[in-house]
Amino acid sequence: MRTFVYTSRPSRVVFGTGTVGRLREEVERLGGSRVLLLSGSSPAGASARVREALGDLVVADFDGAVMHTPVEVTEQALAVLREAAADCLVAVGGGSTTGLSKALALRTDLPQVILPTTYAGSEVTPVLGETRDGRKVTQSSAAILPETVVYDIAFTSTFPVGMSVTSGVNAMAHAVEALYSADANPVTDRQALEAISRIARALPRLADDPTDPGARADLLHAAWLAGTCLATVGMGLHHKLCHILGGSFDLPHAETHTVVLPHAMAYNAAAAPDAMRRIAEALGTADAPSGVHDLIASLGGPTSLRDLGMPESDLAKAAELAAATPYPNPREVTAEGVAALLSDAWSGRRPSTATDTVTAQVARLTEQVVGSFAQAPDPRVRGLLADLVRRLHAFVTDNDLTDAEWQYAIDFLTRTGQISGPTRQEFVLLSDTLGISSAVDLLTNSRTPTTTPSAVLGPFYVEGPPETEHGSDISGGLPGTPLWVDVRVLDTAGEPLKDAVVDVWQSNEDGFYDVQLPDLDGPVLRARLRTDAEGRMTFWSLLPAAYPIPDDGPVGQMLAAVDRHPFRAPHLHFMIDAPGHRRLVTQLFVAGGAYLDSDTVFGVKDALVVDFTPHTGPTPDGRPVDGEWRRLEYTFRIAPSAG
Repeated sequence: MRTFVYTSRPSRVVFGTGTVGRLREEVERLGGSRVLLLSGSSPAGASARVREALGDLVVADFDGAVMHTPVEVTEQALAVLREAAADCLVAVGGGSTTGLSKALALRTDLPQVILPTTYAGSEVTPVLGETRDGRKVTQSSAAILPETVVYDIAFTSTFPVGMSVTSGVNAMAHAVEALYSADANPVTDRQALEAISRIARALPRLADDPTDPGARADLLHAAWLAGTCLATVGMGLHHKLCHILGGSFDLPHAETHTVVLPHAMAYNAAAAPDAMRRIAEALGTADAPSGVHDLIASLGGPTSLRDLGMPESDLAKAAELAAATPYPNPREVTAEGVAALLSDAWSGRRPSTATDTVTAQVARLTEQVVGSFAQAPDPRVRGLLADLVRRLHAFVTDNDLTDAEWQYAIDFLTRTGQISGPTRQEFVLLSDTLGISSAVDLLTNSRTPTTTPSAVLGPFYVEGPPETEHGSDISGGLPGTPLWVDVRVLDTAGEPLKDAVVDVWQSNEDGFYDVQLPDLDGPVLRARLRTDAEGRMTFWSLLPAAYPIPDDGPVGQMLAAVDRHPFRAPHLHFMIDAPGHRRLVTQLFVAGGAYLDSDTVFGVKDALVVDFTPHTGPTPDGRPVDGEWRRLEYTFRIAPSAG
């Protein structure tokens, strides 16, 4: 059982695009009427939009915020604040501006509203690091925590890619150290892993397209989560080192975090194996420290303290400062150990850990393969192949796949291809039985509540079925319980769709489709009809029966190996095309039929289970039928085409 303590430090968060428009409302909500506007090196456009949103609430501004929050700069801003008699602080910018706002709030207890333009995350923490006489000192207090944070994705839209990388890795550092903090708990664990995963996915997308709003939103979301982790649990060696390097050696804040993080992780890896495993999984790599380093390097981020201007002669002093004061960290902090860490970080060496063995070599191979797609002209192709390779390589590594197992897989796929042909598509069966077809269907054809759900196409559809008149019998004289089908096709407004092309197909009562029965003369139990002016069509067929998918090939062997049955619930296929509307591919399942709860291709949806009502006696069109016949009545509603 895990023992933990969790303390929530809430701020009000307003997140979205265009949220600067709510800024005045948020200030007034805090009782503010005289705002000191703080800024630094943030984009001029952001400051202008903030000023416009606040209007006459702004009574003074200070644009001198700098890195590491020197106390002399804070004193200058404090003088401006007092002269203007400000009663609220609004800061727009990155960590430097946020730090200045926090320093002023600590001295005055004024409410703060922060509008971040970077991914630092410090806007949601009660932590302040101030520099005095060349030394950075960190403290925590409830008075430091900003009351409101307004995240406006538009404020980061022009943030340069290079700075986005270092700012994003800075945020990742908060999440990484939260996972092996002495104060770690299940809430911050989930926040941290989500932040790491979002950053790792978003930064490469941003490098490909700096205007990608989804990537910007993911990074800002991750910054919030990572900052919340920083606010909730204590940090370790990484943050201590970065404060020393920034405060005592004047290195740039985000860039220093970016260089040091992989090496601090490598230092702690053996003492925090579970955290490193979870971080690696969130990154999609085999080894967490080298994975972070490789991500940074692939994005052109800084990997060397030397390139940031750190003299090699100062490394020993920095190591002594880091080891001088004890603080929680998974591995004991020694001057010798930190000196080795800093030496690697200074030279830019790729970190090596105890886990950096064969799996890490696979990880490097993975990145080489992914890198080979870098020149692909289509970004979608590039992204799909890169993700596929990473997942396949991770599968191989996670399962320690043997050569014999891989060779069997190759043979399985070869046999799957060899058995496929015009009348049997074994690869579709494989996709269906693994649930992939249904997953793609859900993602591609998600429907509104007013439209009919879609379903998988299946392997037995044949292009160009024979055109049939209303009321025709498509059974070809095969035995079975007669079925009268009377369906309508409407749009989402309930209006009938005339001349919609509807293809239907099904198996016979023994569970075989016509393409599986070579003795049949021509297609049966499949047809193409067109709806009339009322959107209606009718035809005779047979009551569908449950049937097994073909199980005499590789897919059948797979099902037998895992003790799964091959049966499909009884159903009738429909494909509906109407001008100006989205194609609907779906199936109607017989209520009460077998295998509804264990359909082997996972194709059953509750809304598609309908009554095939039993009848005897007269039929709708006067056709004589001896014994029982069934009636299917259904109304399809299809969506308009996108755009």
